[in-house]
Amino acid sequence: TGAVYLIVSLIVKKSGSGWLDRLLPPIVVGPVVMVIGLGLAANAANQAMFENLGTPEQIYNVKYIAVALITLILTIIFNMYLKGFMGLIPILLGIVCGYIVALIFGIVNIEPIKEAAWFAMPSFQVPFVTYTPKLYLTAILTMAPIAFVTMTEHIGHLMVLNKLTKRNFYENPGLHKTLMGDGLAQIVAGLVGGPPVTSYGENIGVLAITRVHSVFVIGGAAALAMILAFVGKLTALIQSIPGPVIGGISFILFGVIASSGLKILIDNKIDFNLKRNLLIASVILVVGIGGLTFQAGPIALSGMALATLFGIILNLVLPQQAKSEAE
Repeated sequence: TGAVYLIVSLIVKKSGSGWLDRLLPPIVVGPVVMVIGLGLAANAANQAMFENLGTPEQIYNVKYIAVALITLILTIIFNMYLKGFMGLIPILLGIVCGYIVALIFGIVNIEPIKEAAWFAMPSFQVPFVTYTPKLYLTAILTMAPIAFVTMTEHIGHLMVLNKLTKRNFYENPGLHKTLMGDGLAQIVAGLVGGPPVTSYGENIGVLAITRVHSVFVIGGAAALAMILAFVGKLTALIQSIPGPVIGGISFILFGVIASSGLKILIDNKIDFNLKRNLLIASVILVVGIGGLTFQAGPIALSGMALATLFGIILNLVLPQQAKSEAE
């Protein structure tokens, strides 16, 4: 998938990114951005409702909902009423306070924290010591098309960032460079046995709420995270944060992304009295949020990627006015 990114980035570098404005006008971009946020909504709701989420023992828990709602309310209050430095970290404050509330409700398992060492070396593994290289064409052909799904998300996330920061990242540093960076990150992650990497809508939600857009702050956070990985008790503490706390925070994070898509439509004065605009937005929202999937052999498109594709096609083929409107 990383190699596919690199190939596409070279094509984009040669052809430029001006075509994106024609391919992805506001009537397509706005609903797609809304899908990014709303498509994650079920995850937040499930974390706020269910104990042992994703297991056969999954059960509905009223305590979980109470913790999620209290976390949500506190985070909203922090966002609205705190100033200065404290006003920049409402999400962190919401997580800390939500964790304390979860402790009071008795849904936090603190035993792993007690057992963890203060200093602990992360479990490093060197896969090449025991791995014999072999070419798995079937696996490659199955995984490679997924790159086009995550590339669609990559472009969608840049759209949101452009609006948040009032800059054009398609031009500076350039879409080809951001795609190349994403592809290189995936290659490095694969070579060292790490998980696949891509851009995440959750992080964009944090940028929108804190309004801290500095790459140096984000880079510093990454460096600090690597250092803190050696503090065993802190790792155990983070892993002990219960789902409803994350769910309560996610109601805001995912909602902010969806609202950013709505703002794109409002800022560009999209006229929904036109059937063309109404149809394009309707199809994108339902296909994307509904999770419609198209699969043909190793190629699979679903959710946001398929919704974006439908939006692009409808925007290109539908006339500016329906016959009835022209009359």
